[in-house]
Amino acid sequence: MKRICVFCGSNAGHDPGYRAEAEALGRLLAARGIELVYGAGNIGLMGAVADACLEAGGTVIGVIPEALMGKEVAGRHVDHRALTRLEVVDSMHTRKARMAELADGFIALPGGFGTFEEFCEVLTWGQLGFHVKPMGLLNVQGFYDPLLALFDHAVGEGFLRAQNRAMVLAETDIECLLDAMATYRPEPVSKWLKEEKEL
Repeated sequence: MKRICVFCGSNAGHDPGYRAEAEALGRLLAARGIELVYGAGNIGLMGAVADACLEAGGTVIGVIPEALMGKEVAGRHVDHRALTRLEVVDSMHTRKARMAELADGFIALPGGFGTFEEFCEVLTWGQLGFHVKPMGLLNVQGFYDPLLALFDHAVGEGFLRAQNRAMVLAETDIECLLDAMATYRPEPVSKWLKEEKEL
């Protein structure tokens, strides 16, 4: 994997462990020579992962809609250092499509609605066979336990195939998650659960 797209909160959360893990991820990506693709903000966990990657000598590509330039303060990072590359696009839809195009895999750190939506969208694209890139949740402090339980519940209730559920790689350890993503091979299977019809 040459590039990983990271989805995460524009807030830092209450637990300082969230920021610490974001910074650790940024440093590890730089150490492994993996470029970071993300939403370009310098606030919250977004800023933490990007700053840590930059400080460690890594490459950071930010993609942001024009409308969010002021709110997320794109481009100005640690010691006023600019991102390696900043792409300004016309909409949130274009932002997500461009980040997905640039990346070889996806990781979600803790976050809110935007993080959930971004991760679930690329997960859906994978389920539909639009890409075969690995998708991982960095389950910091058990943050994603409720979401993982919901995915399991969807399997139990017949709304999701177990093979599709298995596309979600979840680890509490960053190294383990990156290793799992590096060896990820999706199992080709239709998303649709065929109903048995009586003749």
